[in-house]
Amino acid sequence: MKKRILIIFLLAAGFFGGCKSFLETEPEDFVTPDNYYNTEADLRRALNGVYNRLIDNFGRMYSRGLFSYLAISDEFFYKNITINNLKVMEFDAGQLDVGRFWETAYQGIDRANLLLENVQRPKMDEIRRSMIRGEALFLRAYFYFLLVDNFGGVPLKLVSTKSPNDAYLARAAVKDVYAQIVKDMREAETLVSDISNYSYNETVTKTAVQAILARVYLTMAGEPLKDTERYADALEYADKVIASGRHSLNPDYKQIFINHSQDKYDLQECIWEIGMFGNQLGSTQLAGAVGIENGLECPDDKIGYSGGGIHPTARMFGMYEATDLRRDWAIAPYKYAVVSGVTTKVNYTPVQIYDRTIGKWRREYETATPKNRSYNSTNFPVVRYSDVLLMKAEAENQVNGPNGEAYKALNSVRRRGYGKPVDMPDATVDAPEGLDKPSFLAFLQDERARELAFEGMRKHDLMRWGLYLSKMQSLATEITATAPSNFRYAANAAKNVTARNLVFPIPNTEITVNHLIKQNPNW
Repeated sequence: MKKRILIIFLLAAGFFGGCKSFLETEPEDFVTPDNYYNTEADLRRALNGVYNRLIDNFGRMYSRGLFSYLAISDEFFYKNITINNLKVMEFDAGQLDVGRFWETAYQGIDRANLLLENVQRPKMDEIRRSMIRGEALFLRAYFYFLLVDNFGGVPLKLVSTKSPNDAYLARAAVKDVYAQIVKDMREAETLVSDISNYSYNETVTKTAVQAILARVYLTMAGEPLKDTERYADALEYADKVIASGRHSLNPDYKQIFINHSQDKYDLQECIWEIGMFGNQLGSTQLAGAVGIENGLECPDDKIGYSGGGIHPTARMFGMYEATDLRRDWAIAPYKYAVVSGVTTKVNYTPVQIYDRTIGKWRREYETATPKNRSYNSTNFPVVRYSDVLLMKAEAENQVNGPNGEAYKALNSVRRRGYGKPVDMPDATVDAPEGLDKPSFLAFLQDERARELAFEGMRKHDLMRWGLYLSKMQSLATEITATAPSNFRYAANAAKNVTARNLVFPIPNTEITVNHLIKQNPNW
């Protein structure tokens, strides 16, 4: 199922070098217009190089960081990490992973810029050319979305680097970065292909653009812009995905993630995924760590090793009802341990809430052999159809109040979570009737946490709702008061969060080189 990933990324992986700063990227001969971009195949390879930055060999994008140590929230904590670490929110502007995240995003932007500047060069079919242009526009915008969402206003660079001596840029205002994101994505929507033309979901398609636009608009409507008129745009784009008829909920929640572990595609539920390939044992450096970094504890390489380093908080566990099937899938009810010399499945007791680990992607389902301790080919889902339904419910509530459409979208997700038919009302699981607008939003906020647990969305959501600081502060109090004594350190990340953590610091490597950039407050 993943052969295509190897073909796509192997061509690109070795073609692009790293850089210390986004303004220091010096083009190499093979990507300069005189020596490249002369055929459709050249454009495809260049486009693959843009996609490639979403993986990142060092784990700072979707291979690891964006669902783990770059997304610390109230849903999980790292085991046995106590001080002086990004994983407990104790770091400064020299932190390597934050710097690499910034660098990798700007590498993707520069590659997209270079492709867009040369996309007209080859003689080729104009529809295919437009598709390449559309994907490049979207990806450039998506890299900017990751940057502005995590750093605030950033330099808006829309031309490729020609020389290390190119002029430096100051930070653009947050609203201007979002304006460019929307401009690029809306143009991309008209150019990219329909997902029905593919048997995989790692390529940007029309409904992927629409789903991410709904996310962008919801973010613009919240903190820090508070451009509440964008709720209507979010509703429009969520409705576009729903009306397309291209997607639906997988009736079995756990199967979504089993499919990921087995390298199977589910185009109905999973609208856009970041594709991983292999296990890093050969020359191809395209693997990830989904289910390893955030995996179920297991010491056995044959079953699938994971140190089980990330543990859900008791708050996250408590958000689920016992009858919610998502709880004991997202949060592992067991681990593997060596008992009398034999690797054995050991169930957690009811009081071992803090001992549990994430169970969403379970390596025991992986089919590739041999299994690497640190890398695998499990894809990461950037946006699923259930997310679109919940965005629809949220935007509908903000625009029109908690009407039937808002309840329908929300309850479809809830019913699937309890193993019920998604289209049949069920008073035992449906959201309470008669909620007012604030109460509906509060209920939906918890539902997003339950449905999208450990998928890199909780921190983003809390930020845009303006709840990140208060949720982390209350989490520190909860853990200190109620956690077993040997897990009191789980409060450290929450204790270290202050107002400055609403954004990452601009990396020192960038500040040192580009004196036009001002640092974020208190960093």
